[in-house]
Amino acid sequence: MTKEEVLKQYFGYDSFREGQVELIDAILMGQDALGIMPTGAGKSICYQVPAMILPGLTVVISPLISLMKDQVGALNQAGIPACYFNSSLSQHDYFEAMERAKSGEYKIIYVAPERLEIDSFLSIAEECEISFVAVDEAHCVSQWGQDFRPSYLKIHSFISSLPKRPVVGAFTATATKRVMDDIVTYLHLVFPKTLVTGFDRPNLYFETHQGIPKTEFVLNYVKSHPDSSGIVYCISRKNVEKVCSALCDAGLSATRYHAGLSQEERKHNQDAFIYGDKLVMVATNAFGMGIDKSDVRFVIHHGMPKSLEAYYQEAGRAGRDGLKSDCILLYSAQDVRTNQFLIDQNNGNPELSDSEQDAIRSKELERLKLMTFYSTTTDCLRDYILKYFGESGCGRCNNCSNCLTQCEEIDITNEARKLVACVAMTNQKCSQTMLFDFVRGLPDEKLDKFGFTGKKGYGCLKDMSQKRLKEILDYLMRTGYLKTGDYYTIRLTEKSHDILSETVKLKVTKESEKRTKTRERAKKASKTVSSENRDLFELLRQKRAELAKAEKMPPYIIFSDKTLHEMASEMPLTEKDFLNLSGVGAHKCEKYSGEFIPVIRKYVQEH
Repeated sequence: MTKEEVLKQYFGYDSFREGQVELIDAILMGQDALGIMPTGAGKSICYQVPAMILPGLTVVISPLISLMKDQVGALNQAGIPACYFNSSLSQHDYFEAMERAKSGEYKIIYVAPERLEIDSFLSIAEECEISFVAVDEAHCVSQWGQDFRPSYLKIHSFISSLPKRPVVGAFTATATKRVMDDIVTYLHLVFPKTLVTGFDRPNLYFETHQGIPKTEFVLNYVKSHPDSSGIVYCISRKNVEKVCSALCDAGLSATRYHAGLSQEERKHNQDAFIYGDKLVMVATNAFGMGIDKSDVRFVIHHGMPKSLEAYYQEAGRAGRDGLKSDCILLYSAQDVRTNQFLIDQNNGNPELSDSEQDAIRSKELERLKLMTFYSTTTDCLRDYILKYFGESGCGRCNNCSNCLTQCEEIDITNEARKLVACVAMTNQKCSQTMLFDFVRGLPDEKLDKFGFTGKKGYGCLKDMSQKRLKEILDYLMRTGYLKTGDYYTIRLTEKSHDILSETVKLKVTKESEKRTKTRERAKKASKTVSSENRDLFELLRQKRAELAKAEKMPPYIIFSDKTLHEMASEMPLTEKDFLNLSGVGAHKCEKYSGEFIPVIRKYVQEH
């Protein structure tokens, strides 16, 4: 079969997405591959399609039990023989799958990296022809990535132990240049075909809020989206309990997930969310890696994460099916202090030297600073994200809260010059708090200790609020006119001279009191599009839920919301038309057309 035939017959798609063809062709020609593709861009197709064409077995290495279960379930639904090996299997099921793998019944097997050293699994490598090894979540191999896992460093040893070196592919959603270099180095990729398709997710709407009652916001949002599935991320277990209780007390469908719960309860709650029994998951960042639930319509961060990598990965769990979804971040200054504490308490990897640990900690603090800038900027949020990941940006996206907010341009040159001058006057020894107390002329023990109280510049911005000072300081830090030094002191940079010499004018956009109605119009337009044949869509969704319950699998594995929307719009009444739907392959058509077509036919007759 050709790659196009595999794509259509098993996955139900007529064409490949951006980047998929280049990576698949490289793999089929025997070349290693490195694919950096955003969540929902179709990374799994890049190794699942070659697996059906290459001889022998494909091994997919993943750290995520939930992802293995979801993807194997989806592959089996599509008619592709696949299995997984991880700690969730009973001993009987493990050895039964082992024997079936050795007899050649599977084309794809998923395995956790920790299993690669177990003798029983290594016996598969001895008896089976492994033609392709795909490493998912490949950023985990790098100590500079946000999810470093020492077990990933042993993948190369496993590959080296095979009788014949297979083609190796590495895939992840987010990776800086340094992380990409580590992936190539530690996995020993040989002249890999490297492809970065871009980090933009046009279907995602981004929004930030500062200084608002967070739990109240979450409660009101969920109430206004009663049929939507979503995730609410909290920094602490305490906040998870607080937010989840508030939602449940209001009669909303919510559950919780954090490391303080028993493994049994975590699994029960996760299954309730995946299978649609609970619409909202309130969780710490312990939840979500490998969750392939495609119909998550919103992700709300009740607190700011430690890095933009972590935020974009978590927010990216919304809208995997390509439909419009919301990513909302609720920020407070306490989030910075909490994350600084978590960074300081992290013991790191014991295999690293003290200097390496210090370098990683410094990098984490730098990431936290840039995450704080994202949370407080008045510039386009999507543009900020794209530039962070090394892309050229988009200017204004008109699909984020900053672009859709009525703003006015404010000249801050005079205030910025005074702030930079005061950093110089205090010999660059002030922390943010001390600097603000100095320019506002407030008493401070440390200012007294250094002899700064009453010095020139003391009280020069006494009428400015601390919030406004923070906005200006964040702008100066973000644009490189100031920087953070040791012990969180504010330091000058080479660009500071430009302000002091009066050679630049600085202007920022400030949010007006009233937002424009653009966002409301956008939401109404979105609802109008998605509500086309809404009644039929709901009937199809009920049928999908009924089948999912009978087959004990997540509804989205049968068909995604996107496929159901197309089904409701096109209203296929024959198997041929049903097969033309996006996401409907030959196996699914044969299995499910007889279930859904009668629902559509009855609806057509009645309407």
